[in-house]
Amino acid sequence: MTQHHQPGHDAERLWLSQLEQKVAALRDSLRPREIADVARRSGAAADGGLLRLRMLFDDLMVDTNGYIVTDTDGSELDAFRQSLVLTYLDEADGGPPAERWVTFRDLPNGSFYNQAFQRYAPDRLVARWGLEPAGFDVACRALGGRPIDLGDAAYAFTVLPRIDMAAVYWLGDEDFPSRASLLFDANAHFHMVVDGLAILGSQLVSRILAEG
Repeated sequence: MTQHHQPGHDAERLWLSQLEQKVAALRDSLRPREIADVARRSGAAADGGLLRLRMLFDDLMVDTNGYIVTDTDGSELDAFRQSLVLTYLDEADGGPPAERWVTFRDLPNGSFYNQAFQRYAPDRLVARWGLEPAGFDVACRALGGRPIDLGDAAYAFTVLPRIDMAAVYWLGDEDFPSRASLLFDANAHFHMVVDGLAILGSQLVSRILAEG
């Protein structure tokens, strides 16, 4: 399966720098835990020794014997996506969504990545569609986005069972450029570290662009 990331992105470069050690440490952290507790906190479905969950429109399975993440056909995910899933399983605290949207900057420590995040996430939507955002609507609907009442067009997505994001488009004119924003449920940081949220946001934008 295609890996939707670009190594030059700040958050992803930092994430990749110690990837092997990160995955090993996550597996060590998760193995002693009760499967039912991991499932409850993450919203994954427990199925014997497996956990089933969906990340960015892909159905995945986690073999809890070794915490190996695979596609539904049994193909093991690359280490990058393994680390995202395992970080989520390790971090998720089981709390409900806040049902309130915040910007990336509003997340704890979000200001550290915010400038880079804007470049490689929402700014790419405007670069693609500018003053003609019909493709944005088509792409978001094709991915199952739920229309919400923000901007001129906005769609919410569940990127992991307890993490919702929203892509919002404000249409400009000849004098004022269009702009886009990627918003997060205000409780998203209780389920994923902030650089992981940055990466998921970038990947969501990549999927929207690919669909359009």
